[in-house]
Amino acid sequence: MRWLDVPPVWLAGGVLIAWLQARLFSLGLSFGGAWAEFLGGVLLGGGLLLALLAITEMRRQKTTVLPHQTPSRLVQSGIFSRSRNPIYLGDVLILAGLILWFDAVLSLPLIPVFLWLLEKRFVIPEEDRMRRTFRADWARYERKVRRWI
Repeated sequence: MRWLDVPPVWLAGGVLIAWLQARLFSLGLSFGGAWAEFLGGVLLGGGLLLALLAITEMRRQKTTVLPHQTPSRLVQSGIFSRSRNPIYLGDVLILAGLILWFDAVLSLPLIPVFLWLLEKRFVIPEEDRMRRTFRADWARYERKVRRWI
């Protein structure tokens, strides 16, 4: 069951909830048209780009992208020089973009809930593993690069 406990599964669940809410329980609420679709597309594209850049950099460094495994290297280059968690940040942007795209106004609270879930379930345990594994290198990296942006 651990293979189900990965961020893309949680993201898919949030996206499904938002889509269902927009289709079945909109209560006539709307973000107001084309601007929401445009911003949703920008957020979605930005989220996908962030995740792709991060995955590419991790593959280039020959380390794992799986959140429950300890990476063999501390990746600090590329997008990781700007954010310690670009894949998770990309996931949040994807969810926010799709909520706007779907016009799922009542699903907006899913964004901070998803962010909280990612932080508690994945980010903090990962950072603890990185701290134990990479010690001084991690301490320097943590001081230099912010968790999100």
